[in-house]
Amino acid sequence: MDLDWLPDDLAFRDEVRHFLDEKLTPELRRAGRLATSVYPDHEASMEWQHILHEKGWAAPAWPVKYGGCRWSLTQHYIFGRECTLAGAPNLSPMGIRMVSHAIMAFGTAEQKDFFLPRILTGEVFFCQGYSEPEAGSDLASLNMAAVDDGDDLVVTGSKIWTTHATEANWIFALVRTSKQAKKQQGITFALIDMRTPGIEIRPLVMTSGEQVQNQVFFDQVRVPKTNVLGRIDDGWTVAKYLLNFERGGGAAAPALQVMAEELAEAAKTAVAPNGGALIDDPAFAAKLADARIRADVLEILEYRTLSLVSSGKDPGPAASTIKILGTELSQVLTELALEAAGPRGRAYQPHATMPGGPVVDFTAPADGFVSGAEWQAVSALRYFNDRAGSIYAGSNEIQRNIIAKATLGL
Repeated sequence: MDLDWLPDDLAFRDEVRHFLDEKLTPELRRAGRLATSVYPDHEASMEWQHILHEKGWAAPAWPVKYGGCRWSLTQHYIFGRECTLAGAPNLSPMGIRMVSHAIMAFGTAEQKDFFLPRILTGEVFFCQGYSEPEAGSDLASLNMAAVDDGDDLVVTGSKIWTTHATEANWIFALVRTSKQAKKQQGITFALIDMRTPGIEIRPLVMTSGEQVQNQVFFDQVRVPKTNVLGRIDDGWTVAKYLLNFERGGGAAAPALQVMAEELAEAAKTAVAPNGGALIDDPAFAAKLADARIRADVLEILEYRTLSLVSSGKDPGPAASTIKILGTELSQVLTELALEAAGPRGRAYQPHATMPGGPVVDFTAPADGFVSGAEWQAVSALRYFNDRAGSIYAGSNEIQRNIIAKATLGL
């Protein structure tokens, strides 16, 4: 494999850098640099999406006919890496990276015409309605009922851990339309307008103090059958297809590589237990080197998966592999960052960050004082948020079961 950039790739990289230099404001860079999880400040994220949409780069992985870019895998990688290096805030994955692909694969012409352009502009902002209080990683155990009533489904129940439900105006949800012998059957995939009467949102406060996730209650909510994606009772097929994009639909390796590089720089000034520079501490240096190697391995695996997706093939268990490696490596890096930050990293200073939602029960000091550097202040919140990485999008234990079944036949 030739890993040198071709002249066309270098020209594209320079084009991306010029665009980022011109359009990425200091405020947007700050939102990306000080994000405490994969979800940045909502307003900054939407502002950046609007700028990218004007350029035609909001959804480069989409087919060109829907607004995507005719980029090579190398160009996708370059774009993602350059955005990360420049500190661009992430875009919400729910619409552009996730449900949009299910709409393209299973939607009617009317659904595609309505949702896809509005997802690009941000006019339609989706949240995800999968998990329930009694159905998390074992998602097929979901019970939120959808009763057939003529042209509508009448939905009653609740969804939990719903990120940005307070910002979303649509939710894609799995609902139980019938009870059958196999629990994966009788599930329907529905697109629900969050402004429909009967929907109540109750915010949840996370360990980090942030209010990003929610529980959403549905009381006799009427959903037109025209908003069903795919066939009634066959929503599990749609969900499995979409989960491939949730678990492995984006390149995580560039962000992890940048995180490791920034950590290496910080470790040059951080103090080791023996009093020297932390980067010279053999134990810390070995752990950081191992993390950087794992990030490079993940990059190669992502290349292979993107190649399958771009050729119209189902990535299958590869998405589960990437989900496991990406989330567990991110946890390792946030642990190392907290170690490098030392006592100042343990101080609770959310006012020095830009989280994906409001922080409750915290009063910032009147003078805005922050102990230590920004990266030290943000390290603790990132550590807390990353604990959920091995649980969301299907726990890593479930992912290992999928790999064992699909690849090893166990």
